[in-house]
Amino acid sequence: MGADGLAPGSAKLHLVDGIALLRPDEQAFAGMLDGWRNQQLARRLAFSTVESRQRMVRAFTEHADAFPWDWTPQMVDDWMTDLRAVRNLRASTLRSYQLAVKLFCSYITDPAYGWPAECELHFGTHPVQVVHEWNAAVHVQDAEGDPTRRAFTRDELQAFFDHADEQVARIRGAGRKGWLPAFRDAALFKVAYAYGLRRNEVRMLDVADFGRNAHAAEFGEHGVCYIRYGKALKGSPPKPRSVLTVFDWAVDVLVEWTDHVRPLLGRDDSPALWPTERSDRLSLAPIDHRFATYRDALGLTGGLDFHSLRRSYITHLIEDGWDPFFVQQQAGHEHASTTSIYTCVSSNFRVRTLRNALDATISAALAPSAGRAAGKAGTR
Repeated sequence: MGADGLAPGSAKLHLVDGIALLRPDEQAFAGMLDGWRNQQLARRLAFSTVESRQRMVRAFTEHADAFPWDWTPQMVDDWMTDLRAVRNLRASTLRSYQLAVKLFCSYITDPAYGWPAECELHFGTHPVQVVHEWNAAVHVQDAEGDPTRRAFTRDELQAFFDHADEQVARIRGAGRKGWLPAFRDAALFKVAYAYGLRRNEVRMLDVADFGRNAHAAEFGEHGVCYIRYGKALKGSPPKPRSVLTVFDWAVDVLVEWTDHVRPLLGRDDSPALWPTERSDRLSLAPIDHRFATYRDALGLTGGLDFHSLRRSYITHLIEDGWDPFFVQQQAGHEHASTTSIYTCVSSNFRVRTLRNALDATISAALAPSAGRAAGKAGTR
């Protein structure tokens, strides 16, 4: 409750008492959305999350052609059917739409915010909850992502990095200035893989976000990467973490970029590791565009996206025998089950693991019999 005794999304904060509304339905709906926005921001939810949910509620209102106090569960059913049959949305996306409408209904039906009474006063009815267990998608498993999404194989990853380097050489050889952004993006892709970073995590890196690892002095000033904009938990600020350098070639990439190529952009005033010639920091859209262009040029499957670099990092460390808990810490996962979802070990790794296990079993089975035979020979 605020200092005035009202909840952050109270109707009294958005509809003035004693003043007739010129367009009651539109003004009441706008007030509901504004109040719901305040309520969510009071919970420290991200602005992007709040705005996305508001768009979903507006989309449902437009499809239902009715305001919230006239909504029914059947309208939700019709909307979900349309989203599935016409737009072919995934289950996780459908659930996010349903959750937005459910949370909005929970807010406008809560007496603490006063909207039921206001609706009775102006429209002779009141809003009800329209999303229930029987008409909502059920979350039945931890991993509900697109099954086409996967990690790079090692050959695919090498081909991708080689292609990125070739584009730099091609553009520079043609005497075009675009080789600097191409070099930047090639280095960014390699660093994203080398540290298992998400798009925004690598985009938000500053030059100063690297330091020494006292236990790995061979990496010099790039023994640790400090992530300041890690994936946030619900209602929390970005989650920081540190990632230890494990690939020596990653240091070479960073040194070449920061010491020799980045200064040519003329952005010494920017702290960002990946500036552009016109702005302090590279945005997400150009990163996605460059990645997709290189992927498509190589004829690689659309199931490989930028996040596949992170999937590959986790997968390859596990395949190379790194301790699973270490990999979990490097990835910044709170639970080991999350890391396991990202792990897409190759068939070669499975075959090697099986072969090692079989060989160990056979060796253990033969060892006692050999020992007994030696013992018998010694008693003769």
